[in-house]
Amino acid sequence: MSNLVLDTRQGHWLLAKMGKKVLRPGGKELTLKLIEGMNFKNQDDVIEFAPGIGYTAFKVLEKKPKSYTGVDLNEEAATSLRKKIHGNNRQIIVGNAAETHLPDASADKVYGEAMLTMHVDRRKSDIIREAHRLLRPGGYYGIHELGLVPDNISEEKKAIIQRELSKCIKVNARPLTQLEWIQLLTDEGFEIVHVYTNTMHLLETRRIIDDEGLLRSLKITFNIYRNPSARKRINEMKCVFNKYDKEMNAIAIVARKK
Repeated sequence: MSNLVLDTRQGHWLLAKMGKKVLRPGGKELTLKLIEGMNFKNQDDVIEFAPGIGYTAFKVLEKKPKSYTGVDLNEEAATSLRKKIHGNNRQIIVGNAAETHLPDASADKVYGEAMLTMHVDRRKSDIIREAHRLLRPGGYYGIHELGLVPDNISEEKKAIIQRELSKCIKVNARPLTQLEWIQLLTDEGFEIVHVYTNTMHLLETRRIIDDEGLLRSLKITFNIYRNPSARKRINEMKCVFNKYDKEMNAIAIVARKK
């Protein structure tokens, strides 16, 4: 891959190209808590927004749900994932999480990770509203996103963090406080079931080893150090993450359709 492509690729896809499989802000630990809180069962119809490279999808499929549909706007990601996820009642479709064109009340569980953060608040609400439409009454919606702390963080500091994040990861990152995430969900007709948080240490050595295992961590490190352009981008990302370590966290929420 050319340096030009690496320089312009969104941060999570750059990390994936370096071999990283766990790309969620709260790491494997928070993803597993989200899955536990969602209480997947074998009679569930499940929809995932933006499955990416499929790490969480495979964890959920271990629960043997009745059906699984992944909806991803990225055609490259969807094509790649179709090679790994297929069979009866298993599908990956290319679509917009805000307008999937899937039937009303067709799912028991809907979830998405590290994707609402990438949208402005109005677009976040569009996606949450779509999840509400897709769910049957009592169904669960799960999110795992980038958070800001404390809840009374100043608007000035929030704007600075959002601007610097967007610049380094090349995505319009708009993390919110816990209260703001909860408000978005309750405004669209959900009630909160579980809230989990974790540190946002995506690029810290200890978290990488916990998420990926020692051998894969060594491979990722080797891939980064042999690619100067990727190394420069990832170091820039890590600098911003470290700079705002006290103001950023990861948050996962399980909500129920009333």
